[in-house]
Amino acid sequence: MSTRDRRDSRLALRILLGTSALAALLVALIVLGAAVTLPGLSEWVATTFDDGMGLQMAALVAAIVSVLVMLVFALAAGEGLIGELQFMIPGFFLFFVFFWLLLAWIF
Repeated sequence: MSTRDRRDSRLALRILLGTSALAALLVALIVLGAAVTLPGLSEWVATTFDDGMGLQMAALVAAIVSVLVMLVFALAAGEGLIGELQFMIPGFFLFFVFFWLLLAWIF
């Protein structure tokens, strides 16, 4: 190997280690944040959904969950929101109806 190849290899290794360290730090912060907020959040969930959710509240929650799921799918597809729009609109409504009826039935 030439000196330039070794230098490039070391640079790539440093970038990989730095990125891995940042990802591990981010995961640790998310876990720590979840550990701190989950007890308070569970009390809120218990008081909010104690009497049942109903169709109106289930529709609101289903709309939010559907939008978030579709955004994750669009970002994971790599084409963004525009390239797959003709498939995402029917998918949104299918997810919405599924989550809406499922939440109203369970809660």
